[in-house]
Amino acid sequence: MFERLCIIGAGLIGGSVALAARANGLCSNIVAYGREADAPNLQTALELGVVDACFTDLEPALAGADLVLIAVPVGAVTGVFRQLRPFWSETAVYTDVCSAKGSVLAAAVEVFGRAPANFIAAHPIAGAERSGAAAAQADLFQQRRLIITPDAGSDPSALQKVQAFWQAMGAWVSLMTPAHHDTVFAATSHLPHLLAFALVGLLGRQDEQREIFKFAAGGFRDFSRIASSDPTMWVDIALANRAEILPLLQEYRAELSLLERMLQERRPDELFQAFSYAKNARQRYLDQLDDYNNDHDSRNTV
Repeated sequence: MFERLCIIGAGLIGGSVALAARANGLCSNIVAYGREADAPNLQTALELGVVDACFTDLEPALAGADLVLIAVPVGAVTGVFRQLRPFWSETAVYTDVCSAKGSVLAAAVEVFGRAPANFIAAHPIAGAERSGAAAAQADLFQQRRLIITPDAGSDPSALQKVQAFWQAMGAWVSLMTPAHHDTVFAATSHLPHLLAFALVGLLGRQDEQREIFKFAAGGFRDFSRIASSDPTMWVDIALANRAEILPLLQEYRAELSLLERMLQERRPDELFQAFSYAKNARQRYLDQLDDYNNDHDSRNTV
């Protein structure tokens, strides 16, 4: 599919793309670029066979690349675009894996004057608590959703290549606008991460005086899992998509205030209704998820 894949940022996602692309025969040669500070991680990627070569100089990393994957925290994307601009190839395809798409496309406009037609923004809905090339997994994207957010100027050929690339790695690809993407994931991913960070931070401070964590049960473990995510990455995501996240935080605060009043005023019927509505809403989510998964499974067996 591609001759040479250049990955900018060989962490968990970038490294997993490299392994998945290799496992599925999608690229003949895979290289990684990173800063001097990233040299230990690059060396790990090389030693583990995640990539064929690694560079701390961008120009030789890009030489001959017909697919360039930007796999850095969203806050670093503008800087990467500035580095890429002198070497930008009209014949290569460029894509990314960032969790906030509006800010990525805004960065492209800032650097290039407009989003290049051969840059196709994407977001794999996959991850893990661990980071770095050592955490990379060849099957990370199998039966996981992948969102592509083209804009009006996107080249149809580049879009088709990026879509086919992710599908070949086992991802379920959907297309949506950047604005819709950021609205959806502010609610379903970004807000839950902030809530988990806040709760674990609150209880962590209490645990310094009391044995809170010692007696934490499975529910706490499940809810708090995403608080193990990379803080650097999530600072960038929270700031990049703050316009969508802030209203949700305000709505969530209002929901908490309502529950607080119900408790203060001992209103069991209203608490039951609130809990029941939430339980039923989650079941609707699970039913929709099953329908979505079954639909994709049936397509894959036809």
